[in-house]
Amino acid sequence: MQCVKLAEIAFSRSGDKGNISDISLFAKNLQIYEVLKSLVTAKKVKEHFRGVSTGEVERYEVPNVLALKFILHDALGGGAASSLRMDNLGKSLSAALLRMEVEVPEEILGGWNGSPQ
Repeated sequence: MQCVKLAEIAFSRSGDKGNISDISLFAKNLQIYEVLKSLVTAKKVKEHFRGVSTGEVERYEVPNVLALKFILHDALGGGAASSLRMDNLGKSLSAALLRMEVEVPEEILGGWNGSPQ
């Protein structure tokens, strides 16, 4: 097993609506998607964003695009119009998720050549 940041094996996009942020995590290939499904749980994402997101975290699997979608409730300090945060938009949270570290089997990383399978 090798510890890697999600940025090394995935891409992300995020957005916001009111006090809710949504983050989509896209695997670079099918093998990595299978690993992410087991490792990047709603509980782990909630732990990763402790102090930022105070509400529930929901996770949805989107296998046709090799993605996991996370909905973070109460994540934006009340939303853009009412938050006192310097960066109160959910768009910045995708980069924060990519800093999460996970343990990935070396054989999956060893075969990684940068192109989706």
